Amino acid sequence: MKFRSTQSHEPEVSFKDAVLRCLPPDGGLYVPSSVPDMRQFFLYMDEETSYPELVATVTPSLLQGELNPFSASRVAESAYNFEPELTRLDKNFSVLNLYNGPSGVFKDFGVAFFGAVLEELLKSHGHAMIISAAKGDTGLSLAGAFQGRRGITSVLLYPSGPIMGLDPSAFFPNGNIIPIQIRGGFDECQRLINELINDRPFAERYNVTSANTINPCRLLPQAFYFLYAFIKIKKFLQGRDLFFSVPSGNFGNFISGLYAWKFGMPVNGFIAAMNKNNSFGDYIPGKPFNPQPLIHTNSPSLDVSVPANYERLAFFYDEAPAVMRNMVYPASIDDEQTIKTMEYVWKKYDVLLDPTAAVGFAAAQKVSADQKWNCNSHTVILSTGHPSRSAGIIEKVTGKPVDIPPYITELQKKCEPVAVIPPQLDAFENAISSCF
Repeated sequence: MKFRSTQSHEPEVSFKDAVLRCLPPDGGLYVPSSVPDMRQFFLYMDEETSYPELVATVTPSLLQGELNPFSASRVAESAYNFEPELTRLDKNFSVLNLYNGPSGVFKDFGVAFFGAVLEELLKSHGHAMIISAAKGDTGLSLAGAFQGRRGITSVLLYPSGPIMGLDPSAFFPNGNIIPIQIRGGFDECQRLINELINDRPFAERYNVTSANTINPCRLLPQAFYFLYAFIKIKKFLQGRDLFFSVPSGNFGNFISGLYAWKFGMPVNGFIAAMNKNNSFGDYIPGKPFNPQPLIHTNSPSLDVSVPANYERLAFFYDEAPAVMRNMVYPASIDDEQTIKTMEYVWKKYDVLLDPTAAVGFAAAQKVSADQKWNCNSHTVILSTGHPSRSAGIIEKVTGKPVDIPPYITELQKKCEPVAVIPPQLDAFENAISSCF
């Protein structure tokens, strides 16, 4: 698989180069320039196939010439001691739980692969520094994925506020994690990272890349759990149309689902489930993208007004606008409907949904009713966060106490960064350099 920029027709690059360079020199984002048809693999898998088996099988064909079957097996075994869980609710709806990883959020699946595959690619020689904007569960996932990986140093740049759940014993110099905090917000973190990556002398000295969603290695492995859901549900479908409802803020998961479709996964459509921000509600049907002021909701992980993956989604629409507009269905869910849906799913199915998953379920109900799919379709809703991470609102809505696993409790402990700096590039670079 080769990659190209969304902005130009510059020469294609390999997967390894796209991961290590992270941003094309023209300022675009890397996307696959062509995608292999993977149907020969996953159409013959069944519900007994494990997640590591799926990853080990499809990865060598995706990354032909860069990972052989033995390397891919090592990556899958190293990355995943956890799996998604598909729960079928009834003939029309299933929920794909993606919170079984070490930090209880879907991001664990993408970054676990990132850490394992990068260690494999750097195995014979080389070192990489992964610099990422971090807050809450993002920092936890990244730290867990890169901790102890040979040839990798992970720099986590936090905005002002408490830092939770990191293991101080993994901090540099005894470990390979460097948490730094700025006196500023998350947007300034992202700005500093882009500035540092574009400071070519510094970036090349430390072989800098990022693990945020600008890196294609964050999105590509997330396509695997769409394939996993398909192989688990396909025997049940028996001619029903298959849809996925994807809670969407920055649209990383949504893009990953589209990649799975390009791999050959039989799917009839995707529901872009957005909260009141409804960032792409007009763009998807064909109107110009017109960013609006951010609205704070009770599903905060979806509170995005300018999605980071806009260019990647636009790339899909530029390639095949008619196809995209006939298989992507936007839906906006407000706070009141989110609460009602959490209560409805608990009472009807005895299943707890956090607000993000509730947005996905409500959007699936809304679109399936509008499109009259109810009798001939099955929709898989992505549930991206462990219910215990939203225990307060879930208990208020359902009246049921939420069990908080011990590992989630551990993730709520505060820790201190190795440095607190002003939001300036020279201060950021000096904080990194002083660790070596």
